[in-house]
Amino acid sequence: MSNANLRTAWETKNDEFYTLYEDIEREVMHYANDLEGKIVYCPCDNPEWSNFWKFFVDNFHALKLKKLISTYYDDSIPTGISSFYEDFDKCVYKTVYDGTYTIKSPLSGNGDFRSSECLKVLKECDVVVTNPPFSLFREMMSIFQENDKDFLLVGNQNDFTLRDIFPLLRDRKVRLGYNYGSFSFTVPNSDEVKKFGCICWYTSFDVTSPQSLPLTKEYNPKINIKYENYDAINVDRLADIPYNYDGVMGVPITFFYKWNPEQFIVIDCSKCVGCNLKDAIQWGTGKKVPSGKINLYRRYIPEYDKHPSFTNDGIDYIHVFGRIFIRRKSS
Repeated sequence: MSNANLRTAWETKNDEFYTLYEDIEREVMHYANDLEGKIVYCPCDNPEWSNFWKFFVDNFHALKLKKLISTYYDDSIPTGISSFYEDFDKCVYKTVYDGTYTIKSPLSGNGDFRSSECLKVLKECDVVVTNPPFSLFREMMSIFQENDKDFLLVGNQNDFTLRDIFPLLRDRKVRLGYNYGSFSFTVPNSDEVKKFGCICWYTSFDVTSPQSLPLTKEYNPKINIKYENYDAINVDRLADIPYNYDGVMGVPITFFYKWNPEQFIVIDCSKCVGCNLKDAIQWGTGKKVPSGKINLYRRYIPEYDKHPSFTNDGIDYIHVFGRIFIRRKSS
């Protein structure tokens, strides 16, 4: 259910939720040294109900922050449609806290994080910490890269293989935080709490690399077969990564949580793989698979797979979703 909630929120753009205080605390305290003496910016976080603002005010002196800034819209009846969206016309403010005094001043624009006013605030800050709507995550990440700003963002792992996110993870310009999995969020203007799976933290700060994965499985060419359109073998579980295979392997995207750069090299991802199948027929429906819907595929293994994903020219195949291509690092 939690993963279904995530997909529905993204598709409908009804994807603004408030992060719990305890989840913020659990992650942010890992970066105490990185935050010391810094100006922290929380875009679109109203101090009245943002747990990010509350956390940083509560821990301002413990973290030795220099300044805390928030930009947001303010309305007596919150609608849940925040100033992340540029067509929103409400009272918009900037609030600054210096550890002693809080100063609230109006903004002339709409408070969108992409507006000139908010970009000016971004330039004066050192670190951005927030939970952007899922649908605007990529754009916010792009702006931080363009402005060379440190950040700590709540996001979801389904973005790992996006064309503009994957290279940042591969090149370690962006790292994953310490906490991930199922998170609970409150819903704006409601007592409702929603749970989402596949949630994680993205950051520009250094994080401690996981220990090397224990490799205990032998390479099995009958199961670890090669993809039809990429020169790599398939591995369905991280626990099944063979210890005696030195070529390229396709592994689940959750590999990023366990990635030790001293053990593996990350090469590519399945979203970057092209597929020119034109006559693929979906198994069980007989319908033609729309062009561009298949990125990565392999032969169907009757002894291993429940059923094929599709058939092409009389041959059964499995459509493989969400793969990171890796290779063991030479010792």
